[in-house]
Amino acid sequence: MDSNWIKIFSTSAQYKAEIIRGLLIDNDIEAIIVNKQDSAYLFGELEIFVHVDSVLKAKHVLTSHNEL
Repeated sequence: MDSNWIKIFSTSAQYKAEIIRGLLIDNDIEAIIVNKQDSAYLFGELEIFVHVDSVLKAKHVLTSHNEL
């Protein structure tokens, strides 16, 4: 991943990461999930990244939905 992507959210819950990503996509913000959880024990974080040009819009969307 290049430096044009910024992490805006992280969680240990897979379902929450998918909901956040869906919310961003519904608002025309490209978002990707990077899974940094251990595959055997499922501890760690899932991180959501958006393009640097969409950071402010993404944070506004998440704030307005009480996700940040």
